[in-house]
Amino acid sequence: MKNTPLILVSNDDGIDAKGVRSLIERLTPYGEVVVVCPDQPRSGQSMAITVNDPLRITPLEDFKGARMYKTSGTPVDCIKLAMHHILDRRPDLVVSGINHGTNASVNELYSGTMGAACEGCAFGIPSIGFSLTNHSSDADFEQCFRAVDTLVKEVLENGLPEGICLNVNIPDLGHTPEEMRICVPCQGHWNDEYREYIDPAGKKFYLLCGTFINDEPENEHTDEWCLAHGIVSVVPTSVNRKINIPKSLDWIKGISEKYKSL
Repeated sequence: MKNTPLILVSNDDGIDAKGVRSLIERLTPYGEVVVVCPDQPRSGQSMAITVNDPLRITPLEDFKGARMYKTSGTPVDCIKLAMHHILDRRPDLVVSGINHGTNASVNELYSGTMGAACEGCAFGIPSIGFSLTNHSSDADFEQCFRAVDTLVKEVLENGLPEGICLNVNIPDLGHTPEEMRICVPCQGHWNDEYREYIDPAGKKFYLLCGTFINDEPENEHTDEWCLAHGIVSVVPTSVNRKINIPKSLDWIKGISEKYKSL
């Protein structure tokens, strides 16, 4: 099957999540699919890796023609383990998701779904992360399939620019969205709050809660605006950490000389 595209699939909701199972079924017509996912949900892991604990790989029964593995690690661990210890050739595409819940705006920074996609991109492999704005374990992922088909076909045929992966969010409309746009991440933040509780032993513990605040709700070029208006948002994401220093930060350029003078 060496002439067939090889597609590596991962996620952060775990190997049993409906989102990844739906994705696998949609991808198998496009090539050979190998799935390496965490053995349990690993949401909010971003690009975390396991450093001091041993990692384990467990082969599973094939699913819809895809080879299946679960690991004890993070989404990024899954990609690394696949590249170094599972796959016998380099993938043509890495696809992560379909995530249960949005990864738009600042959520991308925390997302294990996008962590896996970014890790694939760091390996130099065209990579896409898909998310549906519905956290339900039984969400309707069929409304994502047009976006999956469109982008997977395009990227398999034409690739992506070096150092760029795609963060794709699909609004939960109950039907297939009619429009898709390339856009920018919304400027926004979480009004974080750790709510305090008391356990049966009388000890305090805390759970994260909060509300997302859109700082530019009228900006029609953002992912959050698109999702609010029933449009699939596609945000190109760079894993290249090089930046162009703006003129407003010109003082940074003189820091090395000041450092020497101290």
